[in-house]
Amino acid sequence: MAAAQVPAARDDERLPWHTKLIYGLGDHTVNLALSSAQFFFAFYLTSVVGLRPALAGLVPLIGRAVDAFTDPAMGRWSDSVEWRGGRRRPFFLIGMLPFGLAFAALWTEPATDDETLRFLWYTTVYVAFSLAMTVLAVPYQALVPEMARSYDERTSMNAFRAALAITGTLVAVTTMRPLVEAFGGGSEGWSGATRVFALWLAVPWLLVWLVSFERRESRREATQGFIEGLASLFRHPAYQWLTGLYMLSRVALDLTSAMFIFYFTHWLERPGDFEITMGLFLVSVVIALPIWLRVAQRSDKRTIFMAGAGWWAAACGFMLLAPSDWPRVVIFAVAAVAGAGYAAADMIPWSMLGEVVDEDELRTGQRREGIYFGLFTFLRKLAGAGGVALAFVVLDVVGFQQEGPQNEETLAAIRWLTGGVPGLLGVFAGLIALGYPLTRKRHQRVLEELAQRAESQDEPG
Repeated sequence: MAAAQVPAARDDERLPWHTKLIYGLGDHTVNLALSSAQFFFAFYLTSVVGLRPALAGLVPLIGRAVDAFTDPAMGRWSDSVEWRGGRRRPFFLIGMLPFGLAFAALWTEPATDDETLRFLWYTTVYVAFSLAMTVLAVPYQALVPEMARSYDERTSMNAFRAALAITGTLVAVTTMRPLVEAFGGGSEGWSGATRVFALWLAVPWLLVWLVSFERRESRREATQGFIEGLASLFRHPAYQWLTGLYMLSRVALDLTSAMFIFYFTHWLERPGDFEITMGLFLVSVVIALPIWLRVAQRSDKRTIFMAGAGWWAAACGFMLLAPSDWPRVVIFAVAAVAGAGYAAADMIPWSMLGEVVDEDELRTGQRREGIYFGLFTFLRKLAGAGGVALAFVVLDVVGFQQEGPQNEETLAAIRWLTGGVPGLLGVFAGLIALGYPLTRKRHQRVLEELAQRAESQDEPG
């Protein structure tokens, strides 16, 4: 496996648009898998397989909790490993097939009626699915600050990634259930449809491997031990602020995603509108991304995030207050408007993380994208899964029924879990962003100091 390396980079270097587009296919596959799980897996477990809601919520929580060490450990490994193909790119080839196979197994019903055994089956497979995704996603995300060096170019690259990620979600929400019906419906339909998706998940990683590259000058040996390295991340003020605002916003987005199909099915009683509404929403996200990218070129990223978080919170407030008999066109219009807020809240934190890594290099003399992105990924997974698991415990307590009409307490819980709680979390995330210290000007000073340090090290002693 030949190493793909390039000469030393200028801070204003721009990547070709087709490189960003093809690289974004990695996010496309990850988001296709995650969106399938977020929007449909709990519904599949409760309404197709017949697990109790509390058990259905525990499956992804346990699966992601197992990632407590694998995400940051994967990042640490990719920081320090030395293969001919680089530190990170070889993992794309290692993880692609297990990723597709584990996803297909996730939607395969075991040959037992025992609820405990079914719960154990789905939990075990979800753990395998999470581990396979970790092998791909953590090195993939850690490579972004290395490929894109400047403040604005990282925003551009993350905008491409976000756009491709959203198309993954769009494919999941608009084609999953029609494909299930095409395969005959029921558990067999879900199994057949997701086997098609599994192939879709694996193949694009070959293209990602081909267009990606690593830079020789970005290699800085990570000298700290694993535990010491993790602890040092939480002593980094900018990382503390970024983690706080992102975790709150991520729980808000994940909670709405998991509850949305229940909201349409049981509150609005228009389950057929789910795909239409999500299609409009996601198209709006894609349209908004280049607009936010243009705004970001003249503003700080924290300002863009605050605008997006506030926008999303307002949309969630509407979902909480909307009566079940409102016209379809109103729901469609609000979904389209809400997409603009989602675009900024979802894209910007990952772009901000690149600047945090640069500041860490100035602080420590090490280049540790892997462990930073690995811990960020783990916290994102755990926060989202914890929020969703708690939501399904609430549904279990208030008396959610697999079939038939729901009681008033269940309908109220669905409304609050879809709109009210995520809206409040979005507001809090925006408030935390006020304290984020790593502005455009501060990052420019970081780059200048890094350049001065490199020049002094190159001078003969």
